[in-house]
Amino acid sequence: MEYTTLGETGMEVSRLALGCMNFGSGEPWMIDDEEKSREIIERALELGINFLDTANVYSRGESEEIVGRAIEEYDRSELVVATKVYHRMREGPNGAGLSRKHVLDQAEASLNRLGTDYIDLYQIHRWDDDTPVHETLSALDHLVDEGVVRYVGASTMPAWKFTRALYAADVENYERFVSMQPEYNAVDRHEEANVLPACAAEGVGVLPWSPLAGGFLTGKYSRDEEPESGRAATDEYTARRFTEENWAVLDEIRDIAESKGATPAQVGIAWLLHKDVVTAPIIGPRRLDHLEENVESLGISLTDAEIERIEAPKTPRWPAPGKD
Repeated sequence: MEYTTLGETGMEVSRLALGCMNFGSGEPWMIDDEEKSREIIERALELGINFLDTANVYSRGESEEIVGRAIEEYDRSELVVATKVYHRMREGPNGAGLSRKHVLDQAEASLNRLGTDYIDLYQIHRWDDDTPVHETLSALDHLVDEGVVRYVGASTMPAWKFTRALYAADVENYERFVSMQPEYNAVDRHEEANVLPACAAEGVGVLPWSPLAGGFLTGKYSRDEEPESGRAATDEYTARRFTEENWAVLDEIRDIAESKGATPAQVGIAWLLHKDVVTAPIIGPRRLDHLEENVESLGISLTDAEIERIEAPKTPRWPAPGKD
């Protein structure tokens, strides 16, 4: 395993983070088996992954609980545990958002579910237009001062909102976001025209989610066949990738993978790892062989010409066509 620091912090993280959204029963494509989920976590740790990323909303806390039980026998100081706050956790007032009340309530709930005294990276899952940014920053700053959060990060928002939060933190001397989680992969490159330049300029670590475009870049789907299994069969998130320019990207990835004796998934992840702005793609394997396949991407080298071939069919645009 390779390691790097998260943004401009001194915290060392593995070059791949284990995404824990699949651990739970909230959606048809989730694992829905704690024993199998724990096997994946344990194998990831054996392979040298020290970075686990979950969220309070993943199966309404079930993912955090599974992660917490899986890591309780490990040396906590060797692990980097990340979770998130924003989405609705219950009906009624104060059940969602980034108000001081919701942030502090959910931090306590996440700590309890994870069975830990502190969260290494606490991330706002989305931007909250209904809460003043200073209120959110003040709440996160308080958690750091209390010692229950080590660093704060963000996820999925327009660059102008993110930089507004960074500058507000600088001016008011609040804890600054050290990381950003954008949707980023070889067919979803809209963030190259949005938040990634800001991250590079501000020294913010980038943790791409959906590095395989919901399974599209694994190469298991075909242009000419309706998906009968996999996430695309039940979830529009993957199926909407079935456009001609995306198939053109996948054609190049398949060809490069074949020439290297690798898989399309490995080349897709390797493409991300070659990006200077990227700290650690968040992989979300549902099986042990997928996990091991993903980790082997660390050994794949791409030439400039191969990177150009992968990128040629797409022109990054923001807002991204077809995105909310």
